[in-house]
Amino acid sequence: MRIGNIDDLEKTGNSEDLIRIIQSEEYKNLSKSEKRKNWWHYYKWYVICGVILFGIVCDLIGNALGLWQSSPDLQVAYVGETVLPQDTITALENAFASIAGDFNGDGKVIVRINQYANNSQSTDTDAAYFGTASEITLIGDISDCESYFFLMDDPDSFQRTHQLLACPDGSCPDKTDQSTDDKVILWSDCSALSELDLGSYAINVFGQSITGSNQELLSGLYLGRRCFYTDTRTDNVEQCSALWDILTNK
Repeated sequence: MRIGNIDDLEKTGNSEDLIRIIQSEEYKNLSKSEKRKNWWHYYKWYVICGVILFGIVCDLIGNALGLWQSSPDLQVAYVGETVLPQDTITALENAFASIAGDFNGDGKVIVRINQYANNSQSTDTDAAYFGTASEITLIGDISDCESYFFLMDDPDSFQRTHQLLACPDGSCPDKTDQSTDDKVILWSDCSALSELDLGSYAINVFGQSITGSNQELLSGLYLGRRCFYTDTRTDNVEQCSALWDILTNK
């Protein structure tokens, strides 16, 4: 129940009368349940708005931290001169998902492709900034052991810079070994991937639509896997290693 005099104060706005009523015997004699109902009547919209605002803040923070997203079963880093079309990225994710499994046991097979295009041949200032940011992000990927597989257009340059590509047995190469021999496989030589139907891509260049085969676009790239110099490992590393054996026909 609500005290009738308080309803009147909604019209008068007299704070002194409000204090007098709250201190009155009639208000003090209300049961706890009646006081709670009275409080809810006047403050419910504050509570509802507060809950909605809290939910929005939690959602924004969760999305920023990736808390509401399913974890990928495996991640592949593309390191190349130019950005791959989105159609090709989707085809790549589907290709790996078709031969991978539910490594983390969440009932889904999720593959994430991380693009790191360096644009080193471009003289455009914006492209140079983008390339620098991409390189920094790649270093973060390597440091955090996010990607297990690396898809590259120039594996020799990648190995000289990062010396990350694993030997055939999965171990790290010697400090003096910067070669890619037996550490990578050409996409077109990987039958598990090159024989899949990956469809085509379409990109818009200066108002014109350019299309092509995803398999042809990927055919000249090289696939390798990373090694680990510390105890930190990529998620689902054992399953990813087994997948590498499938890709290389071991």
